[in-house]
Amino acid sequence: MRILIIHQNFPGQYRHLVGALLARGNRVQAIAAPHAPGLARIPLLRYHLPQPDAVPAAHGWAQDFQIKVIRAEAVIQLLRERSTALPRPDLILGHPGWGELLAIKDHWGDVPVLHQLEFVYQLQGGDADFDPEFPLLPEARSRLRLRRATQLMAFHDLDWALAPTHWQASTAPKEFRQRVSVIHEGIDTTAIAPRSGSEVRLAHRKLRFQPGDEVVSFVARNLEPYRGFHTFLRSLPLLQRLRPRAHVILVGAEGVSYGAAPAAGGSWKQVLLAELDDQLDLSRIHFVGQVPHPVLHDLFRVCACHVYLTYPFVLSWSLLEAMACGAVVIGSDTPPVAEVIEHGRNGLLVDFFAPQALAEQMAAVLADPAGHRQLGEAARATVVEGFDLQRICLPRQLELVDWLAGGGAASRGNGRGVPASPGATPSVRGPYPPQVERWAGRSPQPS
Repeated sequence: MRILIIHQNFPGQYRHLVGALLARGNRVQAIAAPHAPGLARIPLLRYHLPQPDAVPAAHGWAQDFQIKVIRAEAVIQLLRERSTALPRPDLILGHPGWGELLAIKDHWGDVPVLHQLEFVYQLQGGDADFDPEFPLLPEARSRLRLRRATQLMAFHDLDWALAPTHWQASTAPKEFRQRVSVIHEGIDTTAIAPRSGSEVRLAHRKLRFQPGDEVVSFVARNLEPYRGFHTFLRSLPLLQRLRPRAHVILVGAEGVSYGAAPAAGGSWKQVLLAELDDQLDLSRIHFVGQVPHPVLHDLFRVCACHVYLTYPFVLSWSLLEAMACGAVVIGSDTPPVAEVIEHGRNGLLVDFFAPQALAEQMAAVLADPAGHRQLGEAARATVVEGFDLQRICLPRQLELVDWLAGGGAASRGNGRGVPASPGATPSVRGPYPPQVERWAGRSPQPS
């Protein structure tokens, strides 16, 4: 089977799946933007983007649409120019959020496409109108409504989609949800696991932390409100009063991944530290920037508790990796976190907007680590039973790939194929891929 992956930052979410495809003899090629890191053994063609000064001006509300159309055109031009290097695939995998798939059906109309459904912008009930500290102003709402245009267009050409959580799947329009399978990218629970002898060193402060020390961890790609950085930092004055020996280690850069930068300039770290001036003992708060993955896992193994807060948005891999390492997680009671953590069973949940409650919950865990240890054990069991890369996620992904490449979506009916009979028995060409869970309007515990 020949598979083409189109992703501006290839390999993106496909690193593990690509390895599994190669291992069973499939041929894989990729198309990506100029900056994509690529992957060994995978032929990669990079599409070209025009220089900024060569792009015609557009209305402010249309700029996002224009950027995605430019990507769509670049991909189609590359396919036409390099037709000999890119023979017709049996299946295309791609992320519709960047616009690269907008015109793909005009080149290969009969090739099934599997979309990576991370998140569809929501006008209500999602990230945009969640935080009253940063209200969604009328003009911003209009911009957001128009940013949905390419996402909604992609659904009308949808063969099938793949979402990592049920809640993320539920952000798709209702009429398309029956073409969405819920399968996470997967966590390597063999490598990402509890390990005796783990430690974390902060050489610049001559500190070494081991299991049993009062360490709280907080991890985000960037330290910003989307991931609850403002709530977390505002909880620390009380935590430090309640637990005067506790140390806090924050991993993350000082830029912005999802939200907006502070209106007055600078970083959110600078803004929050200025707000909390003289309320924090900074000798016990450690901003370490971005760290190598193995170091991050050691932090999860060492910490007495790990805090993960987020707007209703895409679930971070870091949460599941912390759980896989057996960390006691305190998460925000927001989707999709509450889909993974059940309060009091495999972790703890707090109100996203309640820094005092967060501080008190962290202090309770630090005061009684033995009494909370079973939460970390149950957290790891949740990931092993529901998100294990080799036993669960990769087999289901491969099964979905085979089903779709074999014409499964056409038998289901997508506006181009023949609708499947309601009582059809699942098979390679059946109405739904066997053993692959579809989104069904619910958010069950994975374990």
